[in-house]
Amino acid sequence: MEKQPAVYILASGYNGTLYIGVTSHLIQRVWQHKQGLVEGFTKKYSVHSLVYYEMHEEMLAAIQREKQLKKWNRQWKIDLIEKVNPTWRDLWQELA
Repeated sequence: MEKQPAVYILASGYNGTLYIGVTSHLIQRVWQHKQGLVEGFTKKYSVHSLVYYEMHEEMLAAIQREKQLKKWNRQWKIDLIEKVNPTWRDLWQELA
């Protein structure tokens, strides 16, 4: 997968702690999270499972979507994840 703007949601496990991020290279960024190379929230709370992502044509659109999702309440985020990934499987395998 080449560089393309993406919004992603990581989880600590089923119905666990969530993290929403934006990147221009999804595979690389998720790998960094999984290796513990990203300091901060995801490393501290072991939030490494990719449970949702969406690709965008432009970075500005991805950033706007990330900001929108971060404002959503938790149940809306869970509903979004479960609409495409009801078992909360790690989607990393599909990308890598």
